[in-house]
Amino acid sequence: MFDVGFAEIFLLALIGLLVLGPERLPGVARTIGGYVRKARSSWISLRNTIESELAEADISAPIKQTSEELKKIGKDLADMPDFIAGKQRAITPDAPQPDKADPGSDSPPNPAQKTSSNTDKDD
Repeated sequence: MFDVGFAEIFLLALIGLLVLGPERLPGVARTIGGYVRKARSSWISLRNTIESELAEADISAPIKQTSEELKKIGKDLADMPDFIAGKQRAITPDAPQPDKADPGSDSPPNPAQKTSSNTDKDD
């Protein structure tokens, strides 16, 4: 951040020694060092907080997008005429069911009808 080299620090220490004197200079240096330490730790804490908030925002964006997509799908399903929200249509036993063996057939299977493999068994 600040490009302070050894020469600048030496010059500041020399000026501080002349202005403050040798008795007060060590106490002032400790106080200034404490303030610099607190400022540095505050800066690091602020930077870590900002980075964690940005990381959380990156994580929560796909979650929010997925939530919106699920709400849209739910709305689309609720708008369908065959869909009854909160209720399932009961299948009555007398309702015609398509044969599982013949998916194209709309009529119920006839149990009295025999297949050719059943008629060949005369033995």
